[in-house]
Amino acid sequence: MKYLAIGHASYDITFRVDEFPTENTKKRVTKHIDCGGGPASNAAYLLSLWGCDVSFQGVIGNDYYGNRIKDEFKTVGVDTTYLEIVNNFDTMLSFIIANSTNASRTILTSQADVVPKCSLSNNNKYDVILVDGEEEEMSKKILLNNKDAVKIIDAGSFKPNTVNLCPYVDYLVCSKNFAQDYTKLLFDGTIESLIKIHNKLENDFHNTIVITLEDKGCFTKIGDDYKLIPSIKVKAVDTTGAGDIFHGAFTYFITHGYNLEETCRLSNLTGAISTLRVGGRYSMPTLKAIIERRNLVDNI
Repeated sequence: MKYLAIGHASYDITFRVDEFPTENTKKRVTKHIDCGGGPASNAAYLLSLWGCDVSFQGVIGNDYYGNRIKDEFKTVGVDTTYLEIVNNFDTMLSFIIANSTNASRTILTSQADVVPKCSLSNNNKYDVILVDGEEEEMSKKILLNNKDAVKIIDAGSFKPNTVNLCPYVDYLVCSKNFAQDYTKLLFDGTIESLIKIHNKLENDFHNTIVITLEDKGCFTKIGDDYKLIPSIKVKAVDTTGAGDIFHGAFTYFITHGYNLEETCRLSNLTGAISTLRVGGRYSMPTLKAIIERRNLVDNI
């Protein structure tokens, strides 16, 4: 199968601390973690790490960090034919303070006021397409050109371009924040509130809805039954990229013969395990580790 992930690519620089710095003070750390980032970008990296034939389409600057992103993709075999390198544009940077005590993360992003969009025409046929909403025009063209593909959107935050792409996918896999902001309905911790949110999304977009709930797992509808599918409990140290990794895992499992419930369980597991290490890409578990951990849980 041929996979395409299209959307945001950036570079992450993470500082791990044991408490959040006080304003107007200095704090020294012994090292920092740096690697590529971005929802579709991280998903492409995971899919290739797990043996998929995957291409990434997006935009980076013709600079040091852009070259690092491209080289990093190549180390795991991601096809970068449609990774556009743009002159006079600074690759987006994210500076992340990861608090290892409570696994919170604070992110500062350096991004130009005007971000160039994908311009390389991509008329290839793909079996699976994952979009994150950052490249609305190009994503829509590719989705419409691949009507038979399995189509998934990572709807992380409520933005017009993300909403506009939701009707064109088979699976709307969205964060709790996107779901609440779009529907204007509050998740109050009850299943009843999740059902109302789910039904609003399903009625508007007519696709399979999965709502991610961070450490609580995810919520979806299977047949006529609504299901809260729990995650495993872990002592997280850094949650950076966990959502991206969930979406990459979801894309893998739903296209490798797993049903929706098992796909959600395995994606929860993958995201949870990724929080045990610092740095989005350095925390990605192997496919073998996920299957072994799942089998261990089944046998308990």
